Amino acid sequence: MLQTLTHYSLHLLAPGLIAYLFFRSNWKKAWLIMLATMLIDLDHLLADPIFSPNRCSINYHPLHSYWAIVVFVILAFIKKTRILGVGLVLHIIADSIDCLWMR
Repeated sequence: MLQTLTHYSLHLLAPGLIAYLFFRSNWKKAWLIMLATMLIDLDHLLADPIFSPNRCSINYHPLHSYWAIVVFVILAFIKKTRILGVGLVLHIIADSIDCLWMR
């Protein structure tokens, strides 16, 4: 229960806080963009089974691979893609914490 609460708080609330603190002039738009980064979880549809509560998604799903994470970090440093990149990195951090929880 605590793991689920932590996971979804990081997916929903952390992007809102980051948006408000660092993108204050357009924080609502920034938050929506960061929430949209949850669409990378569509790669879970490629797995069998689609959902496994004991599976670490980091480096298991294509959009959660180490190569994808490198791209997400680069996007966070480019001004035009910064909000998207930050949202993707936050998503990966949330999923990584889940992996640590499973150990």
